Amino acid sequence: MTLTYAVEQLDTVTISAASIIDGMDLMSPFVWREGDLYRIMIRGVPYPLGPHDPTGIIARGASRDGLAFTMDAGLAITPGPGAEDLGGCEDPTVLVTAHEYLVYYTGVDAARAQGCMILAAGPDLTMLVKEDLVLKAPPGEGNIKEATLAQTSAGDWRLFYEYAADGASRIGMASGPTAKGPWTVQPDPFGIREDSWDNWHLSTGPIWQEPGEDPVMFYNGATHDARWRIGWISFSPDFATVTGRGLEPLLVPPPAVTREATDIAFAASTVAHGDAIALYYSLEDRMLRRALIGRYRR
Repeated sequence: MTLTYAVEQLDTVTISAASIIDGMDLMSPFVWREGDLYRIMIRGVPYPLGPHDPTGIIARGASRDGLAFTMDAGLAITPGPGAEDLGGCEDPTVLVTAHEYLVYYTGVDAARAQGCMILAAGPDLTMLVKEDLVLKAPPGEGNIKEATLAQTSAGDWRLFYEYAADGASRIGMASGPTAKGPWTVQPDPFGIREDSWDNWHLSTGPIWQEPGEDPVMFYNGATHDARWRIGWISFSPDFATVTGRGLEPLLVPPPAVTREATDIAFAASTVAHGDAIALYYSLEDRMLRRALIGRYRR
């Protein structure tokens, strides 16, 4: 018996008015549960983006219902002072351990020419310290971004990430003994499909893990003209092999209000919602949504 996935409900996600990122483009909503609260880290991008604006700042907030978030007055992560993220901070991914918060994020250099993976950590969300430059591509070889973390059945870890190759985005994978690495790059976990909706670009999405089931990634894929959709792919518990992959996109953006709007749906995080999976994603790099996804055996 294998599992398949279907969207059962769509909801709008909002942030508090007059917050520090109010009016900005909103991307990469990373949501997780802590007790009765939903917490969020999210990338805000000034709109319109000026020549000297950061490509992202990372804000934090909380919610009781997982839909309406009240943002904190301070920011979680800001650019600099190091050269690796002086141009912007993007794509937060949070892991809560027994002793600290781990936040993997994308740092963009001052020239906005290259992105790399950086780890910030701390005992409290207000006390994060930038600890390590995790992965960086050679000069001129594009970006490494969009971290996704997962623990294997053997107890070690996998770090999935987006990287640039031959004019397209691809998904890479590294292995490590702990959630902080050190990381060793492995072969790509999967590739594009020439005759499908994900025939050119791929980017990491969140991984859902349930005891007794194959872990599933809600990944992002696109055609040559960057029309991004969200699909799913499942793996064996050791992440060595692919065990299933949806034929069609799981989530497709609704028709854009204007023709010049970005045609993109981009998955960022998952949390449990009863028997469903709550998938948080962005639309048009500007709006936030939550999809409740059911699992079905076939």
